[in-house]
Amino acid sequence: MKLIDEQIKDIADYLDMGMCCFYHLNKGELEVIPDFDNSLSFDLEREPWQESLDKLDEDYENYFKFEKMTSHESFTIMADFAENVEDKHLQETLLEALNRPKPFRNFKWQIDNSGEYRQKWFDFKNQRLIDFVKFQIEAYNQKNK
Repeated sequence: MKLIDEQIKDIADYLDMGMCCFYHLNKGELEVIPDFDNSLSFDLEREPWQESLDKLDEDYENYFKFEKMTSHESFTIMADFAENVEDKHLQETLLEALNRPKPFRNFKWQIDNSGEYRQKWFDFKNQRLIDFVKFQIEAYNQKNK
């Protein structure tokens, strides 16, 4: 499986949005659909996605499904970022947010109010998501040599 950088970035972005991404191994095409099994997408109309759903149904064995990060993996990214923040006060605030109940919400609130670090967080998270997608591609390629 060989994807260009733009495809990898797109997959990382879609996964971050909660979408399901499938890569056709022969055609090199990407199909993206909502995660209908997720409670947030459960009530979505399937009609706008029907063409992609039909393609997947007809040829599922030739698609590779990219996995989403687990909550634990997402938490680890937040912790890694917090541990590397140069501003010691913000670093303490972020680490404290991660150690309280509802760490994802607390971290988001803190980072949204952190000025320049907000963009640094998005850049950091985006790179880690891209690395996560690349890891899946490499694992698939190793397995299917």
